[in-house]
Amino acid sequence: MSKGGRGELRIYLGAAPGVGKTYKMLGEARRRRARGTDVVVGFVETHGRKYTEQMLDGLETVPRRIVDYRGASFTELDLDAILARRPEVALIDELAHTNVPGGRNEKRWQDVEELLAAGVDVISTLNIQHLESINDVVEKITGVPQQETVPDRVVRAADQIELVDMTPEALRRRMAHGNVYAADKVDAALGNYFRVGNLSALRELALLWLADRVDAGLQQYRAQHAIDSTWDTRERVVVALTGGPEGETLIRRAARITARSSGGDLLAVHVARSDGLTGANPKRLADQRNLVEKIGGTYHQVVGDDVPAALLSFARAENATQLVLGGSRRSRLGSLLGGPGIGATTIRDSGDIDVLIVTHGQMGRGRLPRLRGSLSRRRKIEGFVLALVLQPLLALVLGLGGDTLNLTSNVLAFLLAVVVVALVGGMLPAMLTAVGGSLILNYFFTPPTRTFTIAEVNNALALVIFVLVAAMVSSVVDRAARRTREAARAAAESETLATLAGSVLRGETALPALLDRVREAFGMTGACLLERLDDGPDEWREVASAGTVTCSRPEDADAVIPARDDLVLVLQGHQLEADERRLVGAFAAHAAALIDRARLSEAAAEAKPLAEADKLRTALLRAVGHDLRSPLASAKASVTSLRGHDVAWTDSERAELLETADESLDRLSRLVDDLLDLSRLQAGVLPVFTRPTALDEIVPGVLSALGGDADQVSVDVPDTLPLVEADPALLERVVANLLANAIRYSPPGQAPLVTASALGDTVEIRVVDRGPGIPRAERDRVFAPFQRLGDTDNTVGVGLGLALARGLAEAMHGTVQPEDTPGGGLTMVVAMPSAVTRPDVPVPGARERSEQEGHA
Repeated sequence: MSKGGRGELRIYLGAAPGVGKTYKMLGEARRRRARGTDVVVGFVETHGRKYTEQMLDGLETVPRRIVDYRGASFTELDLDAILARRPEVALIDELAHTNVPGGRNEKRWQDVEELLAAGVDVISTLNIQHLESINDVVEKITGVPQQETVPDRVVRAADQIELVDMTPEALRRRMAHGNVYAADKVDAALGNYFRVGNLSALRELALLWLADRVDAGLQQYRAQHAIDSTWDTRERVVVALTGGPEGETLIRRAARITARSSGGDLLAVHVARSDGLTGANPKRLADQRNLVEKIGGTYHQVVGDDVPAALLSFARAENATQLVLGGSRRSRLGSLLGGPGIGATTIRDSGDIDVLIVTHGQMGRGRLPRLRGSLSRRRKIEGFVLALVLQPLLALVLGLGGDTLNLTSNVLAFLLAVVVVALVGGMLPAMLTAVGGSLILNYFFTPPTRTFTIAEVNNALALVIFVLVAAMVSSVVDRAARRTREAARAAAESETLATLAGSVLRGETALPALLDRVREAFGMTGACLLERLDDGPDEWREVASAGTVTCSRPEDADAVIPARDDLVLVLQGHQLEADERRLVGAFAAHAAALIDRARLSEAAAEAKPLAEADKLRTALLRAVGHDLRSPLASAKASVTSLRGHDVAWTDSERAELLETADESLDRLSRLVDDLLDLSRLQAGVLPVFTRPTALDEIVPGVLSALGGDADQVSVDVPDTLPLVEADPALLERVVANLLANAIRYSPPGQAPLVTASALGDTVEIRVVDRGPGIPRAERDRVFAPFQRLGDTDNTVGVGLGLALARGLAEAMHGTVQPEDTPGGGLTMVVAMPSAVTRPDVPVPGARERSEQEGHA
């Protein structure tokens, strides 16, 4: 039992049935018991395998709970008995199993949750096809829908997941030896679900899913231990996009690099920044994003003051192994004037990340570097250095000119120096140049020289004007630089907001994905939405999160952005600037809108069944008035006559009245049953418990339900047909309803026929009549509730039979379709899945060898 209060969950995961999950689980149980651990068997399905049953020897088994359901007895996990026993470890096989109706929980994984909450450690088994997130993928691969699924969150929350792996060839060999299914079922199984292609695809799904979970655990470990260095666990290639024409070349090159290693990831990133990658073309960026997503990569956008630093920060956060950049578009002259480019800086600071510079047709075709208006600290330092160097140098050059230059020329030369320094370093270095220049002009070039005394008024006026002009020029240059910086920041913000708007238009509504965009865009380690609870002002709950989040209250976060009164977006990593907070506020508002939309959708989904129920109730009241009154009136009249004393009834008359009352009440009972089942179907709460079922078990019940009409039915159902995966009681109702409809419309002397045959992975049951048939335009309409052929006669029912038959069949993953009977009439075809194609259902009577022999 866990010391922390909650038990630990260990899952043995397999790609397909028969790989040895249960055998492995029992082996682990025996090892723990040998170490002195209190282990019990809560529920283990051996499928009749001799050596698997031997593994149970010596292990304490909690007796199963017996459940009676629809005339059959089933055994289920006895949750209460295990909770009362309170072992340290419980073995619970088949985590995805659906419990027989009547228990406390619908699914076995819910039973496991209760055991874990009680502090009991649980060891369980699961096949990859039962994971909720990939259920549709498995159906596309195998063609078999899976009824029993487990939410991914339950499996991801497991403390340990161990893959029980086996090659497709070894598993098929194990099946051929009779270790999975009975010998008479092996050929059908090998030719259907257990084809080599199916097994290979399922195995890949299992390996990739488990690899993703391991990778998520690794990222969490790295974040918790502040590990920034790259661990080359698998290839992750980041490609930097500028929106330039070379983007497609870079993406395809990065994709080829990623494809060289199995399981590699491709991530494209664009840095939205004024002094970073230039030439961003929105249309090209959109096209490049589509290309990235088409080839299986992901697109990201970040905002950073320093492009190389932003790229490397993103790459390290994603544990990237390679960073792909395009060669510089600057010309040689531009490279000389502009200093080291982004590629060179990235290579210098990349550390253990490999940087690949890809050549392309646009290299060297760019323009000269533009003077940037963003006054970074480095530029200011460069301005001060230039001021200190330029003034003495200019004084030396003007001094060499001697008397050929006058004071006006010297003042203009120093004014030019002020403008140059202002363009490079801004206002403060320019003012220093102006003051220093005025002193140099006064001392060296204004008579009397070598003294700060000015002999003439006009010279003094010239120096004053020089200082004023220098100050104004530097102020204008500095203001222009600030405006340029603000405009660039606004452009970056608008680009980020445009990406957000694009995600809305594309229908990307997942909150974790939105929070991940916020985290990436602003270089945060974690992002989380917290909602205030009604319990108190300091009680919060997490709605969604991305990255590594360790705060459960807004007070513990580095940045808190209100989304509305009871919802805040909290970020961890660093403090936000004022303009960044404004931009993050747009993301927070969008997140709040997503939550509201999701809750409105849930409310609408809850209201829809109510509206359907109202509609159904209205149709019911319209349709069943006569049908309820008629049998009630008939039964009441018969009973009233029998109770009266004014008439002396003979024995035959008394028997006739009793028979009339009995038939009327039977008719009323069938009507009520049909109405209840239809309402359960409409509400989605009809309990369905399927198992392998033989059709020769169904036919007697169908004929019994028809009563005296059974004499009018011909039956031709071979006893060699495979079992079908169905709920026996519901399948009996389906066939009985179809037969009752066929009898009603069959002409005298031409009995309806029931026949069946196997077709591929399904078994088809055909109900054939020689009646008037149904026009093709009316065939869908007759399956609607309260519809009768022609809508004229209401003395033969309320029109529920066909609607109920189709609904019950679809609840068992079958179908009911009408066809024309050759020669005239209607044939109803009930198609049910063959039980051998359902790998999650054991076939009774299977003879298997041991798991160990299967590995040979």
